Amino acid sequence: MSAALSTPVRLRVPAAALALAMTAGALTAPPQASAQGWHTDKNPVAVGGGGAVSSVDPEATAIGIEVLRRGGNATDAAVATAAALGVTDPYSAGLGGGGFLVHYDAERGVVETIDGRETAPAAMPRDAFVDPATGRPYPFFPDMVTSGAAVGVPGTPASWEAALRDWGTYSLAEALRPAARLASRGFVVDETFHNQTLANRERFAAVESTAELFLPEGAAPRVGSVFRNPDLARTYRTLAREGVEAFYHGRLADEIAEVVRTPPVTAGADLPVPPGTMDPADLARYEVLRPEPTRHDYRGYEVVGMAPPSSGGTTVGETLNILERFDVASLSPERLWHHYLEASALAYADRAKYSGDAAFVDVPTEELLSDGFAAERACALDPDRAAAKPVASGVADGRYDASCGDVDVGGHAGRPDTEGPSTTHVSVVDRWGNAVSYTLTIEQTGGSGITVPGRGFLLNNELTDFSHVYDADDPNRIEGGKRPRSSMSPTIVLDDGRPWLVLGSPGGSTIITTVIQTLVRRIDQGADLPSALAAPRATQRNTAAVSAEPAFTDAHGAALTARGHEFSPVGEIGAATAVEILPDGTAQAVAEPERRGGGDARVVHPETVP
Repeated sequence: MSAALSTPVRLRVPAAALALAMTAGALTAPPQASAQGWHTDKNPVAVGGGGAVSSVDPEATAIGIEVLRRGGNATDAAVATAAALGVTDPYSAGLGGGGFLVHYDAERGVVETIDGRETAPAAMPRDAFVDPATGRPYPFFPDMVTSGAAVGVPGTPASWEAALRDWGTYSLAEALRPAARLASRGFVVDETFHNQTLANRERFAAVESTAELFLPEGAAPRVGSVFRNPDLARTYRTLAREGVEAFYHGRLADEIAEVVRTPPVTAGADLPVPPGTMDPADLARYEVLRPEPTRHDYRGYEVVGMAPPSSGGTTVGETLNILERFDVASLSPERLWHHYLEASALAYADRAKYSGDAAFVDVPTEELLSDGFAAERACALDPDRAAAKPVASGVADGRYDASCGDVDVGGHAGRPDTEGPSTTHVSVVDRWGNAVSYTLTIEQTGGSGITVPGRGFLLNNELTDFSHVYDADDPNRIEGGKRPRSSMSPTIVLDDGRPWLVLGSPGGSTIITTVIQTLVRRIDQGADLPSALAAPRATQRNTAAVSAEPAFTDAHGAALTARGHEFSPVGEIGAATAVEILPDGTAQAVAEPERRGGGDARVVHPETVP
């Protein structure tokens, strides 16, 4: 563990570029706020110097930018932004969840990670999600996700403390202060928050503490109204005063364990909310991990991501390594997307076969990311015709011989993904060249639906990310103390050893393909970052049909159908945020223009547009 930094670290860049980056637009105003102080205008693209933040929410982005403006570094801003998202995006992330963080240290030129994934209680039974009356898993929504059995020990507070201790200049109290103020004064409800509340009304109404907070007077908060969360403000202030020990030990830990074991079910509720097995000792045992990041080269860039239990680093890497066997930049769009879809299916087959918590299963990370294994898998990619799905996984036998090897025809390739589409992502760079890519979540939109009474935050349902039926050969089988497999893919792309692109997205198991597709558009097609991020998406996760946004099907569906692909429509895929370091040293921050109502990207000193 590195010592806490006493001063912000500096970036080794040419002096002229650094000067330009720091002075561009230095006299411009901060992000626009209303007369009441609320930040509601969303800005999908910003270019300038002094640092950059991109998130799904303008209040959170504004807090991150202010931290950078006041001299905080990328870690300080990332934690402050994430804490603010716990206020304004509470159905996607917060104290009751977990996540993965990738950090680039400019002074040392190294990338390090934090694994703050939620962990199963020690006493979690193998059949936690199986209905004893039928012997089959409970319906996923709303039954399975709305239960104490779905709640893992949260890792988010411990992640914030660890990140600040290792790389930050702020104390936890300083990083939480803006979010506590935001929770007290409130934020303006938009259509996304209103609609997400409505979509979860049955679940929220079934839990007394959740209904009291998120369904005041039995209704979803109105668009344009101000939503305040004084309970969360008090919780943040408690952590600021006492540290995260107050979360994992003592009264608050007891309260979390108690609400998991005995959810406060509303009298007369139609939806049952089964109990879980969490004990205060499970919280006391929790610790963040610091695995080595995954690394692989793609077209001259180094792509750095998260190791298991995230499957993001290996699956993004394997897909790109397979694509690198082909000159996809010279192909027509239809042929390029055919290759992308087929390479994704192959990598997802290997994800199902091999990915899990490396503390419990042997994940062949090095082989999955090797060029030799990619060459073997590329043998199964027909450049003219889609393979029948699900495709078989490859055989990670350690030979690395790049030959067209055997495939594993076991049943694991078709195991369904169960990850919810919620989650959120923060991308940050600072004036010194430090960078943070941070994906955090409570899993399903609204998590488990269980709010800790009087504390203002929802608990996760991350344990539904385990395979629901126990199989001793499944790397993602349920086991007490284990971390479920994740698709979160916080990514930093290095050019000549320095950050070029900071990227990530929510979206459950579609996160991986969102990151891949953005990189393919940016690197292989030469699109600028705003175009690459906003472009229509499709995701092939080794399933019979490709899930695709309507605009993607409109543009490419006919040609790809003729190659054997089947399509299933989906409204939207992912909600990415990214920052690119431009050649002159300035930053381009980019968020979604439309998905999830649009995101917000800002820089400290915006460039003045003539």
